[in-house]
Amino acid sequence: MAGKTTFLKFCGCRSKEDLLLVKESRADLAGFIFAPSKRRVTPEDAGKWVMENQPLKQQLTGVFVNPSLDEIKAALVNVPLDIVQCHGDETPGFLKELKKKTGIKIWKAVRHEQAGWSVLKEFAGVADGYVIDARVEGAYGGTGTAFDWDAVPMYLQEAERQGVPCFIAGGIHAENITKLLSYSPDGIDISSGIEEDCKKSRKKIKDIEGMMMQYENSIS
Repeated sequence: MAGKTTFLKFCGCRSKEDLLLVKESRADLAGFIFAPSKRRVTPEDAGKWVMENQPLKQQLTGVFVNPSLDEIKAALVNVPLDIVQCHGDETPGFLKELKKKTGIKIWKAVRHEQAGWSVLKEFAGVADGYVIDARVEGAYGGTGTAFDWDAVPMYLQEAERQGVPCFIAGGIHAENITKLLSYSPDGIDISSGIEEDCKKSRKKIKDIEGMMMQYENSIS
């Protein structure tokens, strides 16, 4: 029996060339980081790269950490984002206000902990999707660290109950993606796992795609 489709998000595009590699890949979503990070870019630059890479089949996501409403609005003027991804300590009330003022889909990143699924419950009816990442002290994500994937099913179950997708992020690369795929996540979010020398790597992207295809063929 065929398994469900797992969507693929390549995040942390830092240049027109990065975005071109993602554009040519099988990724369903392309992401930009607008929060403090080594992968941080400006909305102005991201918007320019998007224009230079049209047409794009990927949905565009923007990652923010504890943003103001004005910061999001300013970014949307420059980049035609489909999804705003909140990676900080944003509250359900803030997300609700953000959706009301922008009309855009809002995803909430949740850092894994033992009862992490209970955090998802707080955002039920507000978040349009979730990204589960490793909890690393002093960081809001993008650390390239994986968490214990045995916890993935509890997150998927709660997201399914809410009727929204749940993506898994953190430390995913070609050598371990098959294990993660065996949990049937709604989506996989990769950044450092497709990079070499601070740039997106065509070879690493192909390696990821090859492992996904191999897994899909094995269960079809």
